Amino acid sequence: MDRETVTAITRLVLKKLEEMQATEKNSDTSPTVSTQSSQMVKIWDHLTEKPRVITHGAVHKQDDQLSFNSSISGQDELLKEPETRAGVDQPLYPEALSSIRSSTPARIGIGRAGPRPKTEAWLRFRLDHAAAVDAVHGEVIPDLLEKHALFTVQTLVKNKDEFIRRPDLGRKLSEEAKATIRERCMFQPQVQVIVSDGLSAEAILQNFEDTYLSLLQSLQQLGLKTGTPFYIERGRVAVMDDVGELLQPEVVVLLIGERPGLVSAESLSAYLCYRPRKGTVEADRMVISNIHRGGIPPVEAGAYLGNVVQKILKYKASGVSLVKKEK
Repeated sequence: MDRETVTAITRLVLKKLEEMQATEKNSDTSPTVSTQSSQMVKIWDHLTEKPRVITHGAVHKQDDQLSFNSSISGQDELLKEPETRAGVDQPLYPEALSSIRSSTPARIGIGRAGPRPKTEAWLRFRLDHAAAVDAVHGEVIPDLLEKHALFTVQTLVKNKDEFIRRPDLGRKLSEEAKATIRERCMFQPQVQVIVSDGLSAEAILQNFEDTYLSLLQSLQQLGLKTGTPFYIERGRVAVMDDVGELLQPEVVVLLIGERPGLVSAESLSAYLCYRPRKGTVEADRMVISNIHRGGIPPVEAGAYLGNVVQKILKYKASGVSLVKKEK
């Protein structure tokens, strides 16, 4: 079922429940609750900023007819996020299993029910998979970009489906984008910062702001001059080569959403390159990855990036070439 259909159905359900609630409040007669146990149904209201638990289906009996009561609690009740606990009932080496599980977020020792995963582990897997899909197909909120004065340009990609099928188009800026960048950006800055959603818009929404502000502060304290930052919609890592050709900065820093996995769907990466141009090989790029609340804290990552940029400028190299020069 597509997202639009789910949204429409949810709206109809919520509207009906609230109408029923309003009707019952205005009623003069209070129904007598049946002695039968109430059947409760939880509905996830994803249309509001905070999820609500809506209970529906408390059975009432009045005039030999069954009616149903719905209610929305005054205080929003958050649905508990499922957890994946150790599912092995009697492990042979419990201390070793606990030690391994504490050292990695991977699904280890989740147990099984017959030949299948246990229900809790399966639901957690489905939840993480859904989050990964949402991250790929999500969009960055324009308000976030406007807040930090980032204008938006596009690659040759026309839509999300093409972005996934044609990585090569995400590596090239459109002609309109090139003209906009030439018109609005500083030419030959020391450091050019660019941002792109890449394969996870959620990574930008959750981690961009802290990383970006910390990076700017670090560059300022080091006395490095930055160019005009901007946002590239549906970009790939090598799009920095086109930016390098257009603006000719000494260093390009690209903050981009990583490909989501089942551990994190909001991981941000920072790619750096010394004077990127068309034909730049991957060995000349550097990356600080796994920037998110469960990995490298965004603020720390931004501060560290400033030091890496300083080192790149000092040795006039990046990637493998920088490693060789440092030796």
